[in-house]
Amino acid sequence: MTDTSPALPPLTVTTGLPPAPVSPVVEIDVEIGVDPDVAPPALRAGTDPDDAGLARMIAAFRVLQVRHARVLAHESAAQGLGITDTRFLVHLAASEGQATTPKQAGDVLELSTGAMTSLLDRLERHGHLERRPNPGDRRSILVHLTPSGAAVARAVGAAYASAFSEAVPAAERVGVAAALEDIGAALDRRYRAATAR
Repeated sequence: MTDTSPALPPLTVTTGLPPAPVSPVVEIDVEIGVDPDVAPPALRAGTDPDDAGLARMIAAFRVLQVRHARVLAHESAAQGLGITDTRFLVHLAASEGQATTPKQAGDVLELSTGAMTSLLDRLERHGHLERRPNPGDRRSILVHLTPSGAAVARAVGAAYASAFSEAVPAAERVGVAAALEDIGAALDRRYRAATAR
């Protein structure tokens, strides 16, 4: 079956990783649906259904990543922010009022101390967060979300809540959430094992 939806323009994604010998900008072209003539072998007729299911999940995850990047870029731009700025505000909002230190935030976002300081300066200028003394450690500060920052996080979260509620029936949401949690945990185990070597 051939997909007849309009073609999406290519997406430019920056990885946030140190520059590689080639450009760190990656052009991602997404083909939606599976054309049997170009489908991976596991998706072609006559193959093991379990393998076909795995291949389809991986393909769906790849497309989901691209579409997530597009939505996050669009929502960030609509708020006048960069993607990493938005990711941080969403992270703070998800911590349910728990403040964080710049070092903890830098670890989550995989940013250097200097990059984290620049991010905090930008978001503070926008009025989306504030720095306060850390009562548990006089040498550090805590970063708190302001009402303005919380509103940004809610607006971005609403786009995802709408998509998830449209795509996943209420009766299946707990199962889908559990599957996503399990995939995330498996990827984290793989990452930790690889980086521990």
